[in-house]
Amino acid sequence: MARGEIKMSRKIAPYRITDFEEAEEIRSYLLEVITRHREEKNQGKVIDFDEVETVGSTNIVSLSGGSLGGKGRGLSFINTLLFNFDFSAHVPGINIRTPRTTVIGTDEFELFMERNNFRELIFRNLSYHQIKKLFLGGELSMSLVQRLRRLLKMFTGPIAVRSSGMLEDSQKQPFAGVFETYLLPNNAESDEKRLGELCNAVKLVFASVFSDNARAFTEAVDFKIEEEKMAVVIQEAVGQKYDKVFYPHISGVAQSYNYYSFSHMNPEDGFAVMALGFGKYVVDGEKALRFCPVYPDLDNNSPKDQMKNSQTEFYAIDLDKKGLNLLEGETAGLKRLDIYDAEMHGALRHLASVYHPDNNTIESGLESAGPRILNFADILKYKYIPLPRAIEVVLDVVKEAMGAPVEIEFAVDLKKDQQGRATFYLLQIKPLMGGAQNYSINMKRINEKQIILQSAQSMGNGKVKTIYDVIYVDSANFDKSQTREIAKEIELLNRKMKVEKRPYLLIGPGRWGTRDPWIGIPVGWTQISEAKVIVKTDLDEFPLEASGGSHFFHNVTSMQVGYCSVVKSDKSSFIKWDALSEARLVEQTLFCRHVRFEKPLVVRLDGKKRKAIITLEG
Repeated sequence: MARGEIKMSRKIAPYRITDFEEAEEIRSYLLEVITRHREEKNQGKVIDFDEVETVGSTNIVSLSGGSLGGKGRGLSFINTLLFNFDFSAHVPGINIRTPRTTVIGTDEFELFMERNNFRELIFRNLSYHQIKKLFLGGELSMSLVQRLRRLLKMFTGPIAVRSSGMLEDSQKQPFAGVFETYLLPNNAESDEKRLGELCNAVKLVFASVFSDNARAFTEAVDFKIEEEKMAVVIQEAVGQKYDKVFYPHISGVAQSYNYYSFSHMNPEDGFAVMALGFGKYVVDGEKALRFCPVYPDLDNNSPKDQMKNSQTEFYAIDLDKKGLNLLEGETAGLKRLDIYDAEMHGALRHLASVYHPDNNTIESGLESAGPRILNFADILKYKYIPLPRAIEVVLDVVKEAMGAPVEIEFAVDLKKDQQGRATFYLLQIKPLMGGAQNYSINMKRINEKQIILQSAQSMGNGKVKTIYDVIYVDSANFDKSQTREIAKEIELLNRKMKVEKRPYLLIGPGRWGTRDPWIGIPVGWTQISEAKVIVKTDLDEFPLEASGGSHFFHNVTSMQVGYCSVVKSDKSSFIKWDALSEARLVEQTLFCRHVRFEKPLVVRLDGKKRKAIITLEG
């Protein structure tokens, strides 16, 4: 591939660029788009709310002055790209759009803090719950309230109220999942109650600047919490109404770099993770389908494993819920349903297949009786819509435009228009940290007898020599029904390590950071904030794949924390448990052990080869 070439696909495709001059022409065009994006205030850009009769899908509309924040900037850029770049020429057969979007700029946040005398909150010893209650009692500006009232005359269906902090999705430190998002049914019995719920959601997004998660993150990057400013993104929710619930056919995330490629995949081919219903299910690290958009019909799981790891529940907006109590958190407006509810709604038609346990096979479609598997076969294998192609092209173009590996969040509405096209909605873009770098492990310089851990599936890059401590889940006492208790034990150990300012190596079974306690340890980032390397081991009925689309996983990447898997079936991956058991025991809990070595462990992470080696030297 010539230097300067835009890699659009590894397969022969009509839009693949093979000529150096043509690649430079596209680069110049994208640079021109970026320049216009910075200079103009219309044509896919940011326009003032008072200048529009209605909010369309080709503009970002500002409800107040100030910065748009991280998400807002990303959405503005997406709209610019969609307005100027003809995606339909490269991906015919599907619409690529953004939902109708408005942004409350950071000026309103600063005004809110000043008007209500909340600046001193950062110095008070208040819990996050107390702060949220105080913010709910605060007053927004009259101009914003009037604009929100007008907005609700345009947005009559469910809406998403999303955070857009200054640090969020930034190039240098892209926080993910730190601040709050609220999904509102927007169907209260009166317009004033609808307005009240929207105002409350905005206030609670403001309050999330002072959440425990936000405080932990800002400490980790040596940033003062009082310097953060919050914008708020308000979008129409993507989806369809079914009885008394509302949800999209598909939500997901995709990344342009894949740390866990296999077979003939390359890391640059990227990956996507998607599920039925709202994307909270995906970003919380629950069971969802992972695939490569370049090779969408390629998988390495047996039918039985696919059944075991298939999505069984999903999130929908509860249209029957009256009087939302947003203090319940992000799930206040949501309802968790079984996939068989979606089948009754007719929403599984192109998403699911049937598993036949008698002969261990999977039959596409829902014609037969038997357990349902959400493998999206009609889309990924039989091309009902060109979704993989759309993801691949969007990732390539956005990555080239931003000049860095990227992650996108998306939703899909399978309801086709008069031209027979479904709609792919871009919800968010963010830069990825921690792509493949140039550190390389030289095995000739390593004494194999000193290796205590080796992994052929790792992410991260570089060499670390500051870790003396290891906290690991004791397999002898492990109980998969007690993973929440294990998470609490790890949190307590992590607090002690934070006080002592000691980084550590964390080892345990299943998916770290999942919200599903039956497939891993459901820790939040604040519970393991001092871990500098995280190791995932496989146990019976615990999935192998990391939840690459989750906010947890993204934060592991952005914080440049090493992450690797040790799989029993892979002879090149192992842990010398004897070395851990022989180390000095610092603390033993019911499920975990904390040990300390006299000399530092040496961690080597090879980003290109995705290899990790940890040695005990000296």
